[in-house]
Amino acid sequence: MSTPIFIKSAADPKDFPSDDGSEVAFVGRSNSGKSTALNLLAGVRKLARVSKTPGRTQLVNFFAIGEQRRLVDLPGYGFARVPPGTKERWRVLIEAYLTMRRSLVGVIVTIDIRRGITDLDDALLHWLEPLGLRVGLLLTKADKLAHGAAVAREREIADQVGSGVELARFSALDRTGVDAGRGWIDRWMQNAAGRAENVRPEPDRVLRK
Repeated sequence: MSTPIFIKSAADPKDFPSDDGSEVAFVGRSNSGKSTALNLLAGVRKLARVSKTPGRTQLVNFFAIGEQRRLVDLPGYGFARVPPGTKERWRVLIEAYLTMRRSLVGVIVTIDIRRGITDLDDALLHWLEPLGLRVGLLLTKADKLAHGAAVAREREIADQVGSGVELARFSALDRTGVDAGRGWIDRWMQNAAGRAENVRPEPDRVLRK
């Protein structure tokens, strides 16, 4: 993976960069470690803004990782302490990106391993199914559990999501899961053939809470 370069931030779909090449997006519940995971996988410490305060990522941020290859940081979902209008704007922005981008080949979803699959996470995963995208779950903050408990939780989540979703335990502390996540990105982009059609699920199916 080439050293990432920031391209632009977008608050509206019309501001997205040209829709060509291949993109892998990062999405997850607020405070699930999404920006930290993106930084580690990209190999750049401060590529995406990291904060202990949920809801810091408010725009769709695009980073180039080579010719016609990009990583995309999406706003977190499920953060209650924002005005309803702001929350709705984030929802519309995320859904517009996920349904409109033909260059999008895969989505990495960050899940706090201690919390497991929440209702919003489950809704997102079911909503992604018809889009024909590759999906990987990074089970973040794995170092917060004892090894045996982390392995057990990984198996539990694997049984819950089924065989169509890849997953790996992830820790920013000891770099568990970094190689797996980078492998997903490389493989998805190498095998990208584009989506045959632009499927548009009904917008009221996801991220409403």
